Amino acid sequence: MIVERVRALRGPNLWNRTTCLEAQVFCEADERSYPNQSDLEIAIRSYFPHVGPWRSTGNLEELSLAHFVGRVCLKLQTEAGSPVTFMHIAASLKDGYYRIVVQYDEEDLAKKAFDTALELVNAAREGKPYDLGPSLAEMIELYDDIKLGPSTNSIVQAAVRRGIPYRRLTQGSLVQFGWGVKQRRIQAAEIDTTSAISEAIAQDKDLTKNLLHAAGIPVPEGRLCETFEEAVDTFKALGGAVAVKPSDGNQGKGVTVNVLDEGHLRVAFDAAKQYGNGIPIVERFIPGHDYRFLVVGNQLVAAARREPPNVVGDGVHTVRELVEIENKDPRRGEGHGSALTKMKIDTIAVARIQKQGLEPDSVPAKGVRVVLRNNANLSTGGTATDVTDSVHPLMAAKVVQAAQQIGIDICGVDVVCERVDIPMHEQGGGIVEVNAAPGLRMHLEPSYGRGRDVGEAVIQTMYGPDNNGRIPLVAVTGTNGKTTTVRLVSHILRHQGLTVGYTGTEGVYVADHQLDTGDCSGPKSATKVLMHPDCEAAVLECARGGMLREGIGFDLCDVAIVTNIGEGDHLGLNFIDSVEDLALLKSVIIQNVNPKGLAVLNADDAHCVEMARRSPGTVMFFSTQIDSKIIAVHRAQGRPTCGLVGEPGKQEIRLSLHGKDHLFPLKDIPVTENGLFDFQVGNVMCAIAACVQLNVPTDIIVDALKHFDADAQSVPGRFNRFKHKGGLVIADYGHNPDAIAALVKTLTKVPAKTRRIVLSAAGDRRDVDIIEQGRIAGGFFDDIILFEDACQRGREDGETFKLLQSGIAQSESRPAGQNVATLRGEFNAIQTALDAAGEGDVTLVLVDQVNEALEYLAKNCKN
Repeated sequence: MIVERVRALRGPNLWNRTTCLEAQVFCEADERSYPNQSDLEIAIRSYFPHVGPWRSTGNLEELSLAHFVGRVCLKLQTEAGSPVTFMHIAASLKDGYYRIVVQYDEEDLAKKAFDTALELVNAAREGKPYDLGPSLAEMIELYDDIKLGPSTNSIVQAAVRRGIPYRRLTQGSLVQFGWGVKQRRIQAAEIDTTSAISEAIAQDKDLTKNLLHAAGIPVPEGRLCETFEEAVDTFKALGGAVAVKPSDGNQGKGVTVNVLDEGHLRVAFDAAKQYGNGIPIVERFIPGHDYRFLVVGNQLVAAARREPPNVVGDGVHTVRELVEIENKDPRRGEGHGSALTKMKIDTIAVARIQKQGLEPDSVPAKGVRVVLRNNANLSTGGTATDVTDSVHPLMAAKVVQAAQQIGIDICGVDVVCERVDIPMHEQGGGIVEVNAAPGLRMHLEPSYGRGRDVGEAVIQTMYGPDNNGRIPLVAVTGTNGKTTTVRLVSHILRHQGLTVGYTGTEGVYVADHQLDTGDCSGPKSATKVLMHPDCEAAVLECARGGMLREGIGFDLCDVAIVTNIGEGDHLGLNFIDSVEDLALLKSVIIQNVNPKGLAVLNADDAHCVEMARRSPGTVMFFSTQIDSKIIAVHRAQGRPTCGLVGEPGKQEIRLSLHGKDHLFPLKDIPVTENGLFDFQVGNVMCAIAACVQLNVPTDIIVDALKHFDADAQSVPGRFNRFKHKGGLVIADYGHNPDAIAALVKTLTKVPAKTRRIVLSAAGDRRDVDIIEQGRIAGGFFDDIILFEDACQRGREDGETFKLLQSGIAQSESRPAGQNVATLRGEFNAIQTALDAAGEGDVTLVLVDQVNEALEYLAKNCKN
């Protein structure tokens, strides 16, 4: 089996709404058909017993090698801990070619799983030994490293439940929620409104204590000690047990509490110096239990009593062995990915064990509790018991005050006291630390008691009760009319006063500022708009190529528009071999319309009509045919429609949506030339439907359309008109048979002495499509000037000329005396047409280099 290409589909795609890995492979003849219980199946299962069934129950179909690779890739991810379920194998019309599609939630893991699956299946096919163990262990470790930690994940999942979109900005815990002006960011359990100053204060434990003390919040007395001698002086001055910790540490690292003598003080001081700035703080030890209070915004949302790491003797095992036994608890793991952290016997633990009259290799008597360290952080092996429901209101108010005093939006406040159900001042307790970006797992999955949905509290603080972090989003696809429709919708939304971002074949724009140039109709360009902090609405052109390469760049849209599906639009490329394949691909945006959103579909196009069943949202059909049966039936049923009413010359667009009719006279919409250009009428219908769905007032839509014209500034390369020698020159980017047919249909309504066309063909089109372009042109135009594109896209020089000429010759209604010329160079062809043009002539220039050609025409057309 040959792997020709592997790519990540990072958004909803042709196969699934989830992210997927897609591999294009070629299987030799003997790799395309393996029967049930073949030797290959048995060999693979011997290497990987948990691979699961190859076929559904009762299904005995023969499978290709691609099926085995896909299944192994999927199951390897699940064995590593990834919650993926989808796998699909698509055979091409071309013998031996398959696409393996496997869902993923972490791209790097999926790629590693795919490579491992290839190795395993090839080893099984060749009868070679294969040890999966090391590779699987590597994948488990990889997934643990790159997946979101429990704190970040709890916030992300709360956002997902609210329908708030998110994207990871790094492989760490930096995550963005929302789009455009509604975007917010978190870094683990820290939100973007927490200032760097507040975080720095929280990191400086001595400064934190001083600020809290100044506000009347109880804190333990103490001081910074740069030398051990200063620590001893402070210890003596305090006159009792002390706690020693780094002055700017975190996660309980280097913390020792209940230090009673100078020997223990020496160990504690040296341990604290290993962290942060190397300057420990020595403070009075407050007896009591260790509590963590979680403050989010201005509310206490969770509280837990933390117990230090400890083991209980059984009279048989040493302390070290008891720790090893306890660490086998499946809840314990390394780092923060597990509910509990493994306990360690380090310098601090040894000192604490010795204070209890034991050594790590001592065997404690049965029932004796051996504490490994006095601080109770989960990150050092401690456990937690939820006490949220027991917290006294005055205790809650005090910890909220502490968090607000420092300025931390998500704050872990550490309190030492005997009980939480009575106020702090009544029991001599105190606040010992205030933590930015606190760990949330003790509240999500406490060792004992009920877990708390603290992630929801964070999202509530960031977005409030009703905000889903989304801006209005309109997605547009189809064969022809996409760019004009995008420009129309954007123009109307700007007229409403919104800052609009839009993408298309000419670039990426936000508030009419161009951010990128070229063909920007794919998911990367969509991301540029949705990530822009000024963007209040997005209108995105979604072309075939981007959908195939990466999927679409969003999860849901408010309005999805499919203008039409053409027979000659890039067929034969990337396994899109038929118009049905193309329609299925274009329907991806329809499948991902918001259930409360609107799918706008062309009633005059059978492929668009068929898409309606795929929409989870409301469907509206539009038609430029005044006698459309589909429009008549849907209107009679009270369903949304958009069609034409009235006599020619006095026609109006009638849009019926949400139980209300809206009328838009064509005479007030210049781009349609009072209905003369029916393809523009269809584009306008789509734009009106989208904007009414987005609650744009009708009067704003009407006024916006009055000020929109199809000039080179508004819609470059889309029926741009120039006056020349008393005639008309039209520039258009039509590059497929359907576009040329629509242009010819429109030009039949425009009187002309001589009709002339400047025509080329893209080399990556099928022969039949290029021939059809020539046939359509040959049946209408008096003069035809052919030129070859700047890039032939794999064709030999002169090859497209021959195909176009073949089509012209096949035209049954060629005008008498028709002239056909072939020229090199686009601008040479344009100038030849301009030189030949006369009064009353109509010249259609199908441009290749859009901006350059429009600039040339603007300069050389003589009014």
